Amino acid sequence: MFTVIIPARYNSQRLPGKALIKLAGKPMIQHVFERVSESDAAAVVVATDDERIAEVVKAFGGTVCMTSGVHPSGTDRVHEAAQTLGLAPDDVVVNVQGDEPLIPAVVIEQVAANLIRTGVPVASLYETMMEMDEVLDPGNVKVVTDENDNALYFSRSPIPYDRDQQNDPGKVSYKRHLGIYAYRLSFLNDFVSWPQCVLESVEKLEQLRALSHGIKIHVAKASVSIPAGVDTPEDLERTRRIMEAR
Repeated sequence: MFTVIIPARYNSQRLPGKALIKLAGKPMIQHVFERVSESDAAAVVVATDDERIAEVVKAFGGTVCMTSGVHPSGTDRVHEAAQTLGLAPDDVVVNVQGDEPLIPAVVIEQVAANLIRTGVPVASLYETMMEMDEVLDPGNVKVVTDENDNALYFSRSPIPYDRDQQNDPGKVSYKRHLGIYAYRLSFLNDFVSWPQCVLESVEKLEQLRALSHGIKIHVAKASVSIPAGVDTPEDLERTRRIMEAR
């Protein structure tokens, strides 16, 4: 059993109010909620600090947990919501971003199952990139893993670095990290107590805080393709075209 918490804020830097932007006649947050609800989650909750988002979620019948407006990250927001919901330290929480309107329910179940099966503190997913444009895009977070699918490092730069400059994704396995996580509340209790580390502040990747404390992050290949989330106006138009074509 697991609980899905969807952190959603209004003041996105590149797309303000994106949680409420209409796609195929519904606000983005509703699409995310409905896709997540197709999974085997015991509960699905939107965690937000904004009354506008809360009102919309309540209007379509979703569950809302109001949180502080000063959280430095979505993980902190998820942690507060999990505590408010009264989850136990051993309970499994899946964090699904509020800008993933096309996320398949099956990968939510996959990441939760991987966490339970492997016994690691954190589980996540990746997809293989086959085009160098994708690899070179700093918006695509790359991950390298060990033989047991545990993350060695995450970066916005291309990793592994191709010393011979052959730039051949067919030769080197470039893995795009997907922003979906499963963890137990006990890990979140520790994570939010740790200060931001240097690597995290440089790369702007909070998962590096966990790695810097020696935490294992299991990163398996997603069982199905996951369309990219909505971070930019270009992402929004691409997602809108996909939805309108269905």
